[in-house]
Amino acid sequence: MTDPYYQLLEATIQHLEGLKRRGERCVSVSPELLSALSRPAVVPAISTAPAAPVRPRTEIPAPARLMPSNQPGAVRSEVAPVLNDQAKAAAFDDLRRRALACVKCPHLVAARKNVVFGTGSIDAELMFVGEAPGVDEDEQGEPFVGKAGQLLTKIIQTMGLSRNTVYIGNILKCRPDTPGQTAGNRKPTPEEMQTCIPFLHEQIDLIQPKVLVALGATAVEGLLGKTVGITKLRGHWQTYRGIPLMPTYHPAYLLRNQALSEKRRVWEDMLQVMEKLGLPISERQRNYFLKAAV
Repeated sequence: MTDPYYQLLEATIQHLEGLKRRGERCVSVSPELLSALSRPAVVPAISTAPAAPVRPRTEIPAPARLMPSNQPGAVRSEVAPVLNDQAKAAAFDDLRRRALACVKCPHLVAARKNVVFGTGSIDAELMFVGEAPGVDEDEQGEPFVGKAGQLLTKIIQTMGLSRNTVYIGNILKCRPDTPGQTAGNRKPTPEEMQTCIPFLHEQIDLIQPKVLVALGATAVEGLLGKTVGITKLRGHWQTYRGIPLMPTYHPAYLLRNQALSEKRRVWEDMLQVMEKLGLPISERQRNYFLKAAV
């Protein structure tokens, strides 16, 4: 059997594993395909040349199942295949297409202008997760583009990175509707987060970042199911789907609270993230807001 055979077999296995991760349990098969499968297989002629060794599929180990994968704080429950660049990009495009077409929350569908899927590198080692799009994000279809997003961009740049080298997403892909209000935002409901978070799970599984950062209490609640105040959790490493997760304040909080001590706390969290990623840290970076620390 030739290399193209194994390439096709590998692609088929990866596709089926992707369907399984998305919760699919059945695959539709046309009558024509069933008829073709029922025909006797054509056995290739026996070759006198030595058979090429079967190449094992490249896989990365996954942590043991601790809880169902659709529950807050769940870890990966199965081995995730390592996709080549082309297959990974195709899988991400398919995920984006499905997210943009999602109508599982009719009240959000009726109110939204755009689905805010996510932005950045699908090969990112660092992934930021917020709670939900706001009015600016809904308008532009990109996460963290308002004032809070501009501050997040500055934080990322101060780390020596850029929005193009990290990945930024939200638990909710649609802006929470605000019936009867002409302005403002509201917190996503647990039901909304539970409905939408499978898209985030797939993003994380495809990107496979080395570190996750949860921005704000609602993001922590949606990811970990913890309603403990963000003040107690920030700065302390957690684990989500087998990945180190750093909870920190949402940039919007820093816009409301301009104290340098609060900015320093967020920066201390980012220094921990940089250390975890093995990024170089200059003395200037290490000493940002140092005099304001308490």
